[in-house]
Amino acid sequence: MISKHLLLTYLYLLVYITLSSGVILYNKWVLSPKYFNFPLPITLTMIHMGFSAFVAFVLIRVLKVVSPVKMTFEIYATCVIPISAFFAASLWFGNTAYLFISVAFIQMLKALMPVATFLMAVLCGTDKLRCDLFLNMLLVSFGVVISSYGEIHFNVVGTVYQVTGIFAEALRLVLTQVLLQKKGLTLNPITSLYYIAPCSFVFLFVPWYLLEMPGIEVSQIRFNFWIFFSNALCALALNFSIFLVIGRTGAVTIRVAGVLKDWILIALSTVIFPESAITKLNIIGYAVALCGVVMYNYLKANDVRSSQTSGDSERAAKDLRSSNLYGLDDNSSNSGMGGKNGRSGSHLEVVIDEEVPLIPASKGLLSRSKPS
Repeated sequence: MISKHLLLTYLYLLVYITLSSGVILYNKWVLSPKYFNFPLPITLTMIHMGFSAFVAFVLIRVLKVVSPVKMTFEIYATCVIPISAFFAASLWFGNTAYLFISVAFIQMLKALMPVATFLMAVLCGTDKLRCDLFLNMLLVSFGVVISSYGEIHFNVVGTVYQVTGIFAEALRLVLTQVLLQKKGLTLNPITSLYYIAPCSFVFLFVPWYLLEMPGIEVSQIRFNFWIFFSNALCALALNFSIFLVIGRTGAVTIRVAGVLKDWILIALSTVIFPESAITKLNIIGYAVALCGVVMYNYLKANDVRSSQTSGDSERAAKDLRSSNLYGLDDNSSNSGMGGKNGRSGSHLEVVIDEEVPLIPASKGLLSRSKPS
């Protein structure tokens, strides 16, 4: 008999896979000139950011669902602004790629995400250049090269946009880890949108004003309120679904679900968008790259488990010293430092490399907010 807890876990995973795939396919359909024909990726991204900022404002300031964090001008200028800038760039480049290359090929290129994150982490000094991870990155890169070589409708411009977006997102993730954790600031999905979405909107306004606004002719634009509202709502729902899945299962599970989602998405895209034909070389290359991604996830998960084990040992030693000093027995000292409460949020460290299609969901921003 399957327990209720397990059923809810599977339900959350199903919701995550459905929303993640749906948002990507929906964006492609809206942007593609062959379908809805709204070839303005920066405009679409600004709609998402504006909607997310509005919802976050209502939840925090009006409904008071969560409390805002203690945000100073220094933290905002040195943390939120640079993170928002790279987040805006990753969305801009990533969504623009839909105009040039297929969804299936985009998913194959996204296998480079661990490579980009690892390289950025090494350059920023948050990770060390290890032989096992480096060989892993070479395997992933080799698989992506094979997949690219087998792409029928290979487009240099679209590929450059997508790869640039991947590296911008990787740098954002590393900056999130370095800057926010250094300041001791923790944001949940709602507060992260509250601070980051408006700033990203402002950064997106600059390329929109220079690149898209001059060519916009109102009479030729197809604007359907319900299409854009539902599209933005799906993106927002994806953000919260990732938070729920990670909170219930952990980062390793959502990574495995992400691999499953990628295969489903590639298969669905070839059905929904017939021009997204894939070749045997595409599949072979992507399979090789995924082997590297799975191995990378395994190695990083081992690192996290090792750090947790050492952390638990240090806490246990500290508790023992405290019990000896204050005359406490083992049970009373452990109740304050160890157990579930003592380790809350430890699984979130591995989230920093998880790829999220549209909204800055939970990568390193998933801890509880501090009340103001």
